[in-house]
Amino acid sequence: MIKRIQIPDILQPVSHYCHVVESNNIIWISGLVGMNYDNSIPENTKDQFDIAMRDFDTCLKAAGGDFSSVTKVRVFLTNINDRKIINPKRIEYFGEHKPASTLLEVSALVDPRMKVEIEAEAIKL
Repeated sequence: MIKRIQIPDILQPVSHYCHVVESNNIIWISGLVGMNYDNSIPENTKDQFDIAMRDFDTCLKAAGGDFSSVTKVRVFLTNINDRKIINPKRIEYFGEHKPASTLLEVSALVDPRMKVEIEAEAIKL
C-alpha cells in the first residue's frame, strides 16, 4: 500500500507531486524550500533553511516519523559556501542522529530568490 500525504499548512507543490509518500515503513519527503505559506521568501540562507526544516518536521510527523528516523538527506544550495551557515542548524535539528547525506551546489532552484532545498528518506520506527 502506498500512502500519499498532502500537508495543507505548508507551501503547496508547484507541480504534479505530493509532500510525502509512505510505503512499507519507508518515508520519502519531496524537496522543501524556504518559502513561507504566504509566498514570502527571506533573503538569507539560514532563515530559508529554518523554514524548510520546519516544513520537513511537519512532513515527518504526518508520516509517523521524526528526525531520529531520517536515513538519507539531500541538500541543494545555490552557493556551496553557505554550508557553513546551515551546518550548525543541521546539528541542532538532527542532534546525535546522523543521516547519510549529500550536499550539492545547483545553479538555481524553482524561484530565483531561493537558496536552499532539502529532501529526505526516513524509516517509520
